[in-house]
Amino acid sequence: MKVIIFGATGMIGRGVLRECLLDEEVKKVLTIGRSVTGMQHEKLRELTHNDFRDFSAIESNLLGYDACIYCLGVSSTGMAEQDYHHVTYAITQAVAQTLVKLNSNMAFIYVSGAGTDSTEQGRIMWARVKGKTENMLLRLPFKSAYMFRPAFIQPMHGIVSKTKLYRVLYTVFGKLYPLLKVLFPKSITTTEILGRAMLRVAKRGAPRQVLETQDINNIGLSIKE
Repeated sequence: MKVIIFGATGMIGRGVLRECLLDEEVKKVLTIGRSVTGMQHEKLRELTHNDFRDFSAIESNLLGYDACIYCLGVSSTGMAEQDYHHVTYAITQAVAQTLVKLNSNMAFIYVSGAGTDSTEQGRIMWARVKGKTENMLLRLPFKSAYMFRPAFIQPMHGIVSKTKLYRVLYTVFGKLYPLLKVLFPKSITTTEILGRAMLRVAKRGAPRQVLETQDINNIGLSIKE
């Protein structure tokens, strides 16, 4: 299996990359971003690209992949809707339209978020934009597309968030993770479980296209085939 990862320098992306490099079924991993992760592995190739509106210059590097795990995203805090829409919807659309043209037999895995608004009509800005993005991806003719909606994600294996506020929150709540896991099992997951679940769904599929935290945990904690 050959996998493309967008957003591999972020917290979720690093978790996915780790699972891909550990998985014997994954033979090749390509990361695409404005910067590299700095990791070294025989299966890993890192490609930097600055114009996320146009991938024509690198299309030849994107052929022949079985799955794309899309972890690229930003916090909506302090952002105008137009700016958030550009990063969350427009860039994702540009990536997806390029990949479906080159690899229509591909599985596309998208990291969304708990509370996403599929109606695109709600009051919460980020939830509307995420919902619009999900709906756009589900309409594209990929072999399969899955929307992952995690809630609280505990970073593991030395992975940290690039967002300062999130780093503080994860440090505080990380100490309470065992208790939170007991109190809110349907809302808590980890970068390891999430990465494992996304990779497993890319390989094996899932019974539904929109997966909440409980679904993610059920898949990620299941015995590897």
